[in-house]
Order: sequence, then C-alpha cells, then structure tokens
Amino acid sequence: MAHKSGKILIVDDNAGIRRTLEILLPLHFDEVYTIASPSKLVVSLERIQPDVVLLDMNFEAAINTGNEGLFWLDQIKGLMSNVEVVLFTAYADIQLAVEGMKRGAFDFITKPWQNDKLIESLTHARDKARGKHSASTQQHQMFWGDSVAMQAIQHTLSKIAPTEVSVLITGENGTGKDVLAHEIHAQSTRCNMPMVAVDVGVIADTLFESELFGHVKGAFTDAHADHMGKFEQADGGTLFLDEIGNIPPHLQAKLLRAIQNRCITRVGGSQSKQIDIRLVCATNMDLEQMIREGRFREDLYYRISTVRLALPPLRERLTDIVPLAQNFVHQFAAKYHRPIKGIAPQAQAMLQDNRWSGNIRELQNCMEKAVILSEGPLITCSDLQLAPDNCQFRPSVHSSSEEQRVRVAMQRCGGNVSAAAKMLGISRPTLYTKLKKYGL
Repeated sequence: MAHKSGKILIVDDNAGIRRTLEILLPLHFDEVYTIASPSKLVVSLERIQPDVVLLDMNFEAAINTGNEGLFWLDQIKGLMSNVEVVLFTAYADIQLAVEGMKRGAFDFITKPWQNDKLIESLTHARDKARGKHSASTQQHQMFWGDSVAMQAIQHTLSKIAPTEVSVLITGENGTGKDVLAHEIHAQSTRCNMPMVAVDVGVIADTLFESELFGHVKGAFTDAHADHMGKFEQADGGTLFLDEIGNIPPHLQAKLLRAIQNRCITRVGGSQSKQIDIRLVCATNMDLEQMIREGRFREDLYYRISTVRLALPPLRERLTDIVPLAQNFVHQFAAKYHRPIKGIAPQAQAMLQDNRWSGNIRELQNCMEKAVILSEGPLITCSDLQLAPDNCQFRPSVHSSSEEQRVRVAMQRCGGNVSAAAKMLGISRPTLYTKLKKYGL
C-alpha cells in the first residue's frame, strides 16, 4: 500500500456512516476526523487544518432545507480557500451537488457509495490541496469552427483587427460577442495595452458619466476621492462597450460627444483630457429598427459601426456544435478531474438536434453539467439532460430519425453533398448510399 498521508474531516449526522468511514478511511489516510453537526465545523477547521472535508449535503439544521451543504460549502471556502470539499449526497440531491461543484467543490459522491470511488476522489482532492497537481483550465478562446458564417467573420477580423476602425458586434444572447471583442483586441496593435470592458446597459443613469468619464473629489455627495472613468482606464488600449443598445437616448448624446472628440471631462472637473482608444461595441438589439423608432441616435450608430460583425446563432452553425461541445468536454473534464474522452454518437446527434435558444452559453452550461454527472468515458444522452420537446428537427411519423437528419443536412447545405456529409460526420460515399436508400 502506498504511503498514507492526508487529513480528512467528515461532517455527517448519520452515526452509522461515520462509524463505517472511521474504519475505512484510516487505511488510506493518516488522520481521519468526524463530526456530527456543521455547527462544530468552524472550530474543527481551525483545530484540525484538514486537507479535505467530506461534507454531507443535508443536516437537521434549519438552514434552507436541502441547501445546507451549499451553505456550509461557502463557509468552508470562505474561511480556508485551500481546503478541498467533496460533497456527500443522496441521488435526490445530485442537482444541488452539481451547483456545489460550480461553487468550488472538488467532487461529489453519491450514497450508497463505492469504496474505491470514494478513496480515489478523496486522494485526488488531498493531492490538489497539498499542491501536487492543479486543475488545468483553458482560457475561453474564440472557437471559429468550420461553418461558412464563422469563417467569413474570421477572414474579416484578420483584416480589421490591426486597424483602428470602430467595430459593432451584433448577435443573440450567448453567441460569444464578448469573446469576439477580446479576439479583436488580441489581434490588434494594442494587444499589450489594457482592454476595458463595461456593460453600459446596467449602469444607473445618475452614475453613467461618472463611470465612463470619471469624477473629481467633491463632485457629489459620495465622491470622497478622484475617480478615473472607463475611458481613461482604456487610454492607449481598447474600450469595449457591451449592450450599447440599452443606453437611454438622453445619455447617448454625451457618449457620442466623447467618442467623436476622443476627449472627456471628469464630472465636477473643468479640465478636458484627450484619450486614445480603440472602440468596440456589442448589442443583441436591432439598432436600425431602434433608429426608425427614435430610440437610438443615427449619428451615434455610424460612429460605432464602421465595421459590423454579425455573430450567427448556434442553430445556424450545425457543423460547429459537436466540435464546440467536445472543446467544452475537455475543458471541464480537466477542471472537475473527470476521465472523460468524448461524446457518444447518439449524444452528438442529440446535441445537433437541440434548438439552443441560449446559444453557446447554453451549450457550455449543458456540457459542464454533463461532465459533472457522467460516470463513464463518454458523455451519453442521459448525461445531457436535454428536454425532448426542445428538438428543432422532429422526425415525421413516416420517416426514421436517420432519414430526417440526412434530409435536414441536405437542406441546410443547399444540396451540397460534401458539406452535408461533413455535417453528418460521414463520408461522401456513405451519404450517397443513404440518399439512394431514402429516395432523396
């Protein structure tokens, strides 16, 4: 047996479980402690200084019944961020456990547990707590894919990124507008200077000028010191104004003046300052329609949209769905220490058939949950937990699922066999066989 090491603290109100673990775990770890109530957790953490806490998800304490584990998880990570937490949960609480992992738990184990799986999880958690390895996470980079629309955007970006033109990024929620904005900055000549991102749609009207242009001490009641606004913070670099369509008309004129003159004056101040920024804006709104309705200034629109990049929704990027999902699987498998290699073929088909109204953000969330829930080397249909009624391609009662997928692929690709075969992940001869089989 390998050398035992590690301090494990078990928090569970079931006496039988505590006794069982007091016998099992000392065979693998040199210090094992148990407490019956989380009310003793803070004192125990300070006294024991454990590597790992095995934390039950439910106790008799009246702290939002069913969410006690999440509450105490937050307490542990707040007190000792280097302590790893493995959640102990019943099958009924798996969704809570998934939420717990998103909040920082290392893993979760379901009751009744398998000894080898429990030991493996606690061992990995101990190793991470002691710095023997760390979770490798990927930076969220732009995924271009093979779709015609995304390839066109990539080509345009390669031309405009090194210039100083203002760029307006449009697209539905979750299509990756913020990621594209960062890609523009990364490929620009300003890449070594700051990029400042601000969601202008959530700034209160009364704070708009202060947040963007700054203020001087004493400018208003709570102005206890000089404040540098976003324009000054981005001086020399890129300023990214997200959700620009949400700015009310009476503030659009002030923004236009600053953009047009590349000059700002802090609230309460008298001195103007020239600023040097590359401007990138984004919105999910139809600004042209808003102009017609008098809700967005036409002169501001032309100032911010020298070049416009329209990100397509995921439902129009069918060839990109599975590769993008695979990327997320690898990313989250590393983050959550899951030995997952990929996505099963049936699950891939389900991913392509889903509507994805939340686009890439929804897909990312789906794959994160699937990685956490999966117990095998491949993501399965059950791991995805997609609603059947959210399928955008429904087979008719007279056709098989395969026939419908072939039909949809040919329609999406305008009859191009090579493109349809690539979308379906099969060879051209195989697709010709299927077309003949179904009389398409």
